[in-house]
Amino acid sequence: MPTPRQHNSHAQRQAAYRKRQTDARIQQMQERGFPPLPAVPTLPGWRRWNTMTQRILLLLLAMQQEMHDYYEQRSEAWQESDWGEAMSERLQAIEEAIAAVEDIAA
Repeated sequence: MPTPRQHNSHAQRQAAYRKRQTDARIQQMQERGFPPLPAVPTLPGWRRWNTMTQRILLLLLAMQQEMHDYYEQRSEAWQESDWGEAMSERLQAIEEAIAAVEDIAA
């Protein structure tokens, strides 16, 4: 004899599954002593903004390193050309942006 249906549709079954998963995640976080999450993950707050600032800083640092390596791999003639000077100016602007983001993060 088959098991009787608990849900009338696949959508209801999926919604019940998602609710069980969310409840289990919340319970696990409470057991570990984490504070409750905001109702909406995009809710403005300092924790979210600090995390975003750290991500921005990491991206800028990675971009600076890649651009610096690219610049250093080029010949002296290229570095002294218009393209090299433009790249040097961009690197300087990125360093200023990194300094500004570090000021915000502090």
